[in-house]
Amino acid sequence: MPHTPEPDEDDDLDLTPAPKPVHYAEQALLGALLLEPARLADTEPLIAHHFDSHNHAALFTAIRTLPPPDPADHAKDTAWLNAVLDHARPHAPGLNASYLHALVQFCPRPKHAAAYARMILADNARRILRAHAERLASTATDPGLPSPAASTLGLADDIGCVLDALAKQFAPHPGSFPRTTLPVDVPRQAGEEDLDEERLLLATATAYPAEVQKMRWLVAEDFLLPLHAALWQSITALVHRGDMVDPVTVLGDAQHRGLITDSLTPKDLMALVSTPAGSPEYWGERILRRALLARAQTVAVRIAAYTDDLANTPHQLITGSRRALADLNALRTRWNRATAPTPSASAPGRSATRPQAGPSHWPTVTAARAHR
Repeated sequence: MPHTPEPDEDDDLDLTPAPKPVHYAEQALLGALLLEPARLADTEPLIAHHFDSHNHAALFTAIRTLPPPDPADHAKDTAWLNAVLDHARPHAPGLNASYLHALVQFCPRPKHAAAYARMILADNARRILRAHAERLASTATDPGLPSPAASTLGLADDIGCVLDALAKQFAPHPGSFPRTTLPVDVPRQAGEEDLDEERLLLATATAYPAEVQKMRWLVAEDFLLPLHAALWQSITALVHRGDMVDPVTVLGDAQHRGLITDSLTPKDLMALVSTPAGSPEYWGERILRRALLARAQTVAVRIAAYTDDLANTPHQLITGSRRALADLNALRTRWNRATAPTPSASAPGRSATRPQAGPSHWPTVTAARAHR
């Protein structure tokens, strides 16, 4: 009868994840090269850096470094295999002669070395993209950076360069868009300071509507709170129609948009847009920067999801990642318009210092409504 482990025995089971396909591709390639070193020419442009396993990379470096043996001599003795092991072992102490023998035994067809090399290159492309996505996400959420938008967009440019380089290595094919099920976007968290900045923009834009005309780079989707987004639409609609703008006219437009409810009275709404501070451009840039960083984080999550799906080919990874970056680039265009220097540079705002949290008479919004 099969042995049933005792409860304590389960603790001793090897919980290491099963090797990924690239592990076997690396083993097969090394076995092919140990059997027939002349096959090394079939592996271009593969280098040791492309390997996932450190031990395998050390062996590949040794094979590339040592002169190939005479085929007749190689068929009779293991001198060259011993030399490969001696060269690799200082960099990978875990290697031994039995493992090299196992690699030779594992290789199905040495003449398929080129195919094994392509599998290794494809997986390396996956890992490179994954690492870049992680850096993008980390940078977009780092509150300590002096210029978070510039740093984040710089990393996005790096990903674009990586994708261009990979596109030259891997040919396109039909059905090139990945079928990966992407994770649901995480709702943006709305801190009270962030909401205060949105309120200050609405009030300041109401007080200085002429400046709103130059702020087409800010859209409703950039706001954290749906109510604030709708009020921004009310203000911009009045401005672009050439109508008069003040708390009462904003109230009138908001009424037609269905914003007046039992929890938001007309008095509350007028109070919301009646306490200006600074300039609309200043608050608008802060809101847009927050939206830009959130979009970058979403893009990073999408690219990581594509790389985690082993069903995706390199070209599918490239296509999906480029489409994800396009979403960020659309927001980048608006950011560049918002931050472009103007001929008559002026102070960033009417208030030299950042105003503190908003007045106590602003209507209170629950945390549940603060999430988009």
